[in-house]
Amino acid sequence: MAKKSKSKFDPEVFLAKADGGVAISKYEKDQVVFTQGEPADSIFYIREGRVKIAVVSDQGKEAVVAFLKAGDFIGEGCLTGRPRHVSTAMALEDSIITRVDKSTMVRMLRDQPNFSELFMAHLLARTIRVEADLVDQLFNSSEKRLARALPLLANFGKDGKQEPVIAKVSQETLADMIGTTRSRVSHFMNKFRQLGYIDYNGDLEVHSSLLDAVLHEKPLIKRK
Repeated sequence: MAKKSKSKFDPEVFLAKADGGVAISKYEKDQVVFTQGEPADSIFYIREGRVKIAVVSDQGKEAVVAFLKAGDFIGEGCLTGRPRHVSTAMALEDSIITRVDKSTMVRMLRDQPNFSELFMAHLLARTIRVEADLVDQLFNSSEKRLARALPLLANFGKDGKQEPVIAKVSQETLADMIGTTRSRVSHFMNKFRQLGYIDYNGDLEVHSSLLDAVLHEKPLIKRK
């Protein structure tokens, strides 16, 4: 007797059927989802698009914390009792995002094991990414940090998929992301283009050869 195939849990369908406390909204490019310092009372699920997470210091300096994409959650800190957002979330491109009230999210996590498992997997993945970013900042040069960041932005290695063409990301944003200056990013981007790792002319296309160089720790030097 053939076994029945287990259907994959679809968070979008699950959230769309929620009994109150859920709203789906469209965000245009550069539109703010939430702002640092605002009350934190909801979790957001990215259905489509990309979102930049940034923090601004008391001196006004911005640091890019992460670039998130479809399938990621943001604002989950409110579940720990955090009263206000500690970062700002902004759409990098036209996006569709589901907002879930904190009380609704708590109920869903308690009552729906599949959703709880999905959310836990997201939290673990984010924790691993933060740890890797910390090691990157502590031990790698700014050139290697950029070389590592670009394949991540292009989604290489995500469920066997890749999206080599990235929406326009400014050199200032990349500099904030890896903790260096725009001029250094410009120098490295030109070098990567000469090496054949990327195509860069407004839009950015990352080639798998850059991922291979990062994974195998190959020196970022010009090939003969």
